[in-house]
Amino acid sequence: MFQLQNVSKTYTRRSSEVLALRTESLEIADGEYAAILGPSGSGKTTLLSILGGMLSPNSGSVSVDGISLYDMSPTRRAEFRRERMGFVFQTFNLVPYLTAQENVQIPLYLTGQSPAKQRARSGELLERMGLADRLDHKPSELSTGQQQRVALARTLANDPRIVLADEPTGNLDPDSRRIVLDFLDELHGEGRTIVMVTHDAVAAQRARTWLRLESGTVRQSADPSAKAA
Repeated sequence: MFQLQNVSKTYTRRSSEVLALRTESLEIADGEYAAILGPSGSGKTTLLSILGGMLSPNSGSVSVDGISLYDMSPTRRAEFRRERMGFVFQTFNLVPYLTAQENVQIPLYLTGQSPAKQRARSGELLERMGLADRLDHKPSELSTGQQQRVALARTLANDPRIVLADEPTGNLDPDSRRIVLDFLDELHGEGRTIVMVTHDAVAAQRARTWLRLESGTVRQSADPSAKAA
């Protein structure tokens, strides 16, 4: 699945270079459920963004199934993400003037599916998320947990093999957190690869492997007792 070799990423702040990420070799297997852990500013979101083809490293190679992600043109890389990856964000990124169903239809519209297929697929996914009675509700009419479930449904619209989640439980109450984590477990059980950035110790324990970052350096662990930082 993911293979990183000699990857580094630096930022310039006030004329000084800051190392955000450095790893000599990192692999995440197909079908894995990995949690990225570490203190704030350690490089977790940088790593997730590089894996998702959204942030070019300064050096090194990033491959998905042997395909070099950053040797693609930006247009092809965007198509690759749309075909294979789904993203879950802490802030949901729902379009406020669209209904729940219309928000889920966005990726389907972008791939050119017919309106009828868009409605059928989005309705099916929202029903799976327990939101069959909320299809016509806009984000402001939904609870925080319901908004996250709409975002999850949208993530699955194009049936991605890879789900990248950035603090997916960060703004949720305990009941909503459990629903989201149970759903990620289901996706992993279907054979999808899950990579999740989290500070949530409960969420981290759902993973099967852990990537711990300290000052941009990645350390891979298979210790089931690992805790989120």
